[in-house]
Amino acid sequence: MKTASYEGQKDVVIKEVETPHASNNDVVVRNLYSSICGTDVAVYFHGPNTGHKVDVGGEFGHETICEIVEVGKDVKDLHVGDIVYPYPLYAKDDTKRAGTLGGFSEYMLLPNCVNNKSVFKLKENISIKEGCLIEPFTVACHAAARSQPNPKETAIVFGAGTIGLGAAISLKYFGCEKVMIVDLSDFRLEKAKNLGFEVCNSQKENLKEKAMKYFGEAYSLHGTTADVDIYIDAAGASSILETYQSMGKIQSRMVVVAVSKAKKEVDILDMTYSQHAIIGSGGYSMDDVQDVMNIMASKKWDIESLITHEYRLDDICEALEMAHDVDQSLNIVIHF
Repeated sequence: MKTASYEGQKDVVIKEVETPHASNNDVVVRNLYSSICGTDVAVYFHGPNTGHKVDVGGEFGHETICEIVEVGKDVKDLHVGDIVYPYPLYAKDDTKRAGTLGGFSEYMLLPNCVNNKSVFKLKENISIKEGCLIEPFTVACHAAARSQPNPKETAIVFGAGTIGLGAAISLKYFGCEKVMIVDLSDFRLEKAKNLGFEVCNSQKENLKEKAMKYFGEAYSLHGTTADVDIYIDAAGASSILETYQSMGKIQSRMVVVAVSKAKKEVDILDMTYSQHAIIGSGGYSMDDVQDVMNIMASKKWDIESLITHEYRLDDICEALEMAHDVDQSLNIVIHF
């Protein structure tokens, strides 16, 4: 079979390796669509130790949807032909492999495979192509849930990538009344607008003024501000925390899901008297998988429209390059 081998900065090689076979407790799956994660892009452009724990010479890719092609004799409730989402934490029976399942390979061996733990069967009314977005949407959904949204609340999401849009959709699913998405890419903001969200290009527009007009007014420690209950950072820009602390209303909260190694200053006195909450969100849970499948199955949002480009495995370097261009792409997938 073919597999994409990570060889270092801007160096991914397609190799021929032996196709795996299942032992008694294992399953072999054929990848159908694999989405490119931002951490895949980071490790491609910046070298080892800048994304998931992708080793030089190793397989990678973890946002995938698959078809079962071989089942060990002791595996229960799974059959050849089932379309499944491999749950990254347990798919390889090794939590350290969550970011390196082998989604950029034609086939994957899932050892000691357990239904509804290692893999989840795709609901029938979710398209296979859409299914490869389950993994990033679980990250997004988990972030939205961490904000503890209540019906009729309002939110601003920074970042119109897959995670940001997934978080915005999840907030609406959980009952938020109004959600605005903020980004610098008009291409991505147009996608957000087509999904039904209010948008703001904060490089061209005054975010506070637009938010006050859209959400109405409330009080902050620094005066009148927008009536926004929840802020989600799915972009990672250093200015976002400062923006939240300067315009967040009394008793609002912010969830940080964007991956960034940069240390940021927090004005603790301001946070205390504003009664702000800053909440971290990393990863996902099995409950998030069920929520995401319910969101996708509801058909309230055209989630598949987030996929802007498809590439063959042989062209994965070109796909990674395109995934880096936020003005021309949103979500990039490898179609096997």
